Amino acid sequence: MRAFSQSEASRAGVDSRQLYRLLERQQIERISRGLYRRADLSIVDLDLIEIAARRPDATICLESALARHELIDAIPTRTDIAIPRGKKPAKTQAAVDWHLFDRATFHIGRTLLETGDAGQSIGLYSPERSIVDAFRLRGTAGYETGIEALRNWLKRPASQPAKLFEIAQSLPRAIGPLRTALEILT
Repeated sequence: MRAFSQSEASRAGVDSRQLYRLLERQQIERISRGLYRRADLSIVDLDLIEIAARRPDATICLESALARHELIDAIPTRTDIAIPRGKKPAKTQAAVDWHLFDRATFHIGRTLLETGDAGQSIGLYSPERSIVDAFRLRGTAGYETGIEALRNWLKRPASQPAKLFEIAQSLPRAIGPLRTALEILT
C-alpha cells in the first residue's frame, strides 16, 4: 500500500477521528502534513515517499543522484529533485532543492526507483545523465563534483564514455567541459 492523504482516507470511509485513533494506536504513521502510511510497512526513506506522493514526476538529480549511484563521497543534506520546467514545486516537509529541467530533455536517462511503499516510485537519473548534468550545471553543482563522479564512474568495468557523449549531445553546455575532463582523466 502506498502513502495516502487524509482526503483519500475520507473517500475510503475513514473520518478524521478514526484517522487520529489509528495514529494514536501507531497503526499508521504521519509522513508529513496530510500524508500517511501504514506503520507495519518496511522502513523506507519517508522523504522520498512524500516527494513522490506530492509530485509524481519528481526525479532525483545532481548530487543526490550521484550519491545514490555511489559516484561521490558527499552525503547531500537536501534532496535534489528535478521537475519539468513550467511545473510548480510541491510544498514538502522534506528538505528539497527543486530544479526545473527542460521538458524536451527531462526524460533522457530517467529511470524509476521504488520508494519501498508498494506501487510507489520516484524518478532517478542514470549515472551517465547525472554526470553530464554535473558538468552542465557546474555553477550549481560545483566543478569538483563532476570530476569526482566521472573519475569514479570510469573505474567501473561497464563505463563507456560514448554513453556520456550521447546524452551530452542532447543537453546544452555539457560537451566541452566533459570532453576536457575525459581527456585529462583518461
